Amino acid sequence: MMLVNGECREHIEISDRGFQYGDGLFETIKVINGQPVFLDRHIERLHAGCRRLYIPFPGAELLTLEAQNLCQNSNKAVLKLILTRGSGGRGYRQPEVIQTTRVLSLHPFPDYPDSYNEQGITARFCNTCLGLNPALAGIKHLNRLEQIMARAEWADSDIQEGIMMDMDEHVIEGTMTNLFYIKNNTLYTASLKLAGVAGIMRGIIMAMSSEHNLSAREHTFTKEELLSADEVFVCNSVIGIWPIKQIATTSFPVGMRTLQLQTWLTQFQNEANSGGQ
Repeated sequence: MMLVNGECREHIEISDRGFQYGDGLFETIKVINGQPVFLDRHIERLHAGCRRLYIPFPGAELLTLEAQNLCQNSNKAVLKLILTRGSGGRGYRQPEVIQTTRVLSLHPFPDYPDSYNEQGITARFCNTCLGLNPALAGIKHLNRLEQIMARAEWADSDIQEGIMMDMDEHVIEGTMTNLFYIKNNTLYTASLKLAGVAGIMRGIIMAMSSEHNLSAREHTFTKEELLSADEVFVCNSVIGIWPIKQIATTSFPVGMRTLQLQTWLTQFQNEANSGGQ
């Protein structure tokens, strides 16, 4: 199912700048029992991204209404919400009058095995690096060629995620996830001032850690520091938290802190769902 500017159709204009240049933003949202989970947070991030890219924001009320109408009959699914700068002529110059395109589409929920959540996944380091760009760092814009190239590096079904570094060989994130590690009872994740996506789940985990008196830090670290961690996990809005049990030849336990965070997240999601969030 798909809505384009509020209409049930499956095409956009060829001149749309999202298609032509990747000139836009997107959100990927878990849907449970007809409710897009943490929808308000996703729309807030879209609004912030629109401000960064100078794209007119269509309004939280309209996006919320369209998302809820599209998802209301879905038991479990994934909602993708895209905003672009709309149609324009050839060339990079944006049109004088911008009419934002909004696309909402509903997709089947991925068939991930329970073992990923319970026993952990295997990851690898990617050769493709993330470029450094503070103007775009943090936002979930439509330009994802770096992640596409990184994900194309492996076809082995025994590997579930790839870990990406920036051009200075600092660990940033997974191809589709944010990454955390635990060392000496402290939670660490990468600084995203120069590269990477500031995920909704990443923000929730940082906030939960603070509420439960688990020290959490953003900092710059190398793959050697990551491989010396006590526990490692990845997260996003669809999968929640997946422990990492192995990176290359280094193994990790599914540790106490990771299990605690999974429990806190489940409680937090249940409270959000009961409140209609």
